[in-house]
Amino acid sequence: MTSSTSTIVAIATAPGAGGIGVVRLSGPQARGIAESICRRALRPRHAHHARFHAADGSVIDDGLALWFRAPASYTGEDVVELQAHGSRPVLQALVERALVLGARPARAGEFSERAFLNGRLDLAQAEAVADLIAAADAHAARAARRSLDGVFSRQVDALADALLALRVQVEAAIDFADEPIDTLGGAGLRRDLAAAGETLDALLAAAQRGQKLREGWHAVIVGPPNAGKSSLLNALAGSERAIVTDIAGTTRDLLRETVRVGGIELTLVDTAGLREGGDAIEREGMRRAEAELQRADLALIVVDARDPAGGLAAVAASVADVPRQLVLLNKTDLLASGGAGAGLHISARTGAGLDVLDARLAALLEADGAAGEDAFTARARHVEALSRVQDELALAAAELGAERLELAAESLRVAHDALGEITGRVTPDDLLGHIFSTFCIGK
Repeated sequence: MTSSTSTIVAIATAPGAGGIGVVRLSGPQARGIAESICRRALRPRHAHHARFHAADGSVIDDGLALWFRAPASYTGEDVVELQAHGSRPVLQALVERALVLGARPARAGEFSERAFLNGRLDLAQAEAVADLIAAADAHAARAARRSLDGVFSRQVDALADALLALRVQVEAAIDFADEPIDTLGGAGLRRDLAAAGETLDALLAAAQRGQKLREGWHAVIVGPPNAGKSSLLNALAGSERAIVTDIAGTTRDLLRETVRVGGIELTLVDTAGLREGGDAIEREGMRRAEAELQRADLALIVVDARDPAGGLAAVAASVADVPRQLVLLNKTDLLASGGAGAGLHISARTGAGLDVLDARLAALLEADGAAGEDAFTARARHVEALSRVQDELALAAAELGAERLELAAESLRVAHDALGEITGRVTPDDLLGHIFSTFCIGK
């Protein structure tokens, strides 16, 4: 692709007084603007100590100037970084000076967008830049770094190459429509298609784990009224987030709190107690609870340890489709003796058993593999695209089995294009605008 004719400028990092701040320029005038500010010539890939001058010759600050000559730069264009003291007024003065000299303010994400447009990053790698900046812990940062290094993109490209080869074989077979497909290597074609499907299944599963690592797990706290769901939310959050009373039906709406367990972000959703009846407001709360369960990764089923069977029966139908479930027998402090029943025995009021609950949650997340050493970050749009590929490969296999080669070729084309959307090989302009608008200004 091609570089822009404009030069952009933004404060890339501004840690505050006492730290180092960076003003970044990218574009054909970047070097000239920087040399005017520094009043000295710059050599590529050298750190120059320089004084940064205002239009009247006064010194704004002194620091380091680095010029990265195109195309060997982050954006693929001439890039200059002016490293100054991290005072916001100083950095803003440098930006304003660059604007006077011909630069324009960068849009959100425009540096990464130019890196994509100039072939320095593919779209998935560019998104990983934002994920790396937003990473909340070392697990997420390492996974984002793997995506930035191209781990995810290489797997997508390899699968795209395999689908392209399948398309070529099917298109060639169409030219010999009078011949049965099996005489044209149909058995091998089916094997290759099945192998591509297995590769896709593994990649989709990894992307789903990567999405959870980036966005967190969605855990719904569910149970009958007065089982201690809100008390559990408060205990896990370490604060009084939910109102707790002995009155059944106190919780009417959804209440969310985010915690981190084993390096994974876990969004806890406290819900209205599930039971028959209730007033109109409580019934609406229960409807919302049911809706949350439809998209939950994990159900924390809280029941009163004094009547676990009754509590489980009250929610059994609602949690039937949740992929992971953990039964918590709460209020063990009220038992006259050790309680019976399958599940973790806890007391949200006293804290008994919560350390075991933390360990069990960490084990569940670890077993999922989201924080593993080969994990990478992925986004909802990546998972959606891979799901479409999965559907199209299933259609292609069916059409191939019925020897409807033109339809099989069309499904393979659609699948191939869907993979291209992930890396930006085939990407609508409006999608680019949406993606890069979520970045910070300096990236």
